Amino acid sequence: MFTKHLEGLDLSGIIKALKSVDVSGADLAVRPGYPVHPGNVEKELPAASARFKDEGLSIPLVTTPGDFTTPDVDYAERLYAACAASGVRHIKLGYWRWKTGDKYWDEVDKCRGYLDGFQELSAKHGVQTMVHMHSGTFMGLNASACMHLIKGFDPQHVGAFADAGHLSIDGEPIDMALSIAEDYLAAIAFKDLYREPCKRDGRTTWQTGMARIGCGFVDWHLTLKTLKSMNFSGPISMHSEYGGEPVESVIDLTRIDMRYIRRVLDEIGI
Repeated sequence: MFTKHLEGLDLSGIIKALKSVDVSGADLAVRPGYPVHPGNVEKELPAASARFKDEGLSIPLVTTPGDFTTPDVDYAERLYAACAASGVRHIKLGYWRWKTGDKYWDEVDKCRGYLDGFQELSAKHGVQTMVHMHSGTFMGLNASACMHLIKGFDPQHVGAFADAGHLSIDGEPIDMALSIAEDYLAAIAFKDLYREPCKRDGRTTWQTGMARIGCGFVDWHLTLKTLKSMNFSGPISMHSEYGGEPVESVIDLTRIDMRYIRRVLDEIGI
């Protein structure tokens, strides 16, 4: 479970929440305002990993601040070293944004330059760097765009973090998307999104929103069948994007999401 919306809980509270949801570990938000953050990551991430292990849980991946996009950030080396010392295999980067007027292929080259540095950190510490497929004006918004950024890098060191929800908005059909990224597919986020028309400034436009899993645009049967056919074995992060809800409600909604996914697994015989 992604711990972004468990903000305010200490490690004991996070562990209790994960166990109540019945997941095997955390996609741990290593961000300011959370128990483990860039300022204390060297000490607190190994300590958190040990506590999780004692509780039968793991931390297979961490999610960094949204502005963690260049390898020269002052805490980058410490973060990678801490992940290596803690048995954390994957690090999800922040986000590069495309703006109107930007030359797309120039931005691709710029991002790939940053990934050169991240690959060096990954190779040094044995921790894989991941690029998240995020809909909207983000570099790597879907599988094809993500591959523009990472193809040619060593997939041991640089990988793709697919996102079923975002792919349902700006992506290819989910089975096609996962096939496009298959050689680099390191992890996948499970959440559901929808898009609907709305009135803004006197004109009709579109807005995107979060839905409970099974109530949005994602074809969950096809998603799970495709992952099974690919023998995918990476982390699946329940993204629990229920911001604005009390933490207790985020936990309850994630329980519902987990029940839905397990029901689909039963229906397709996995």
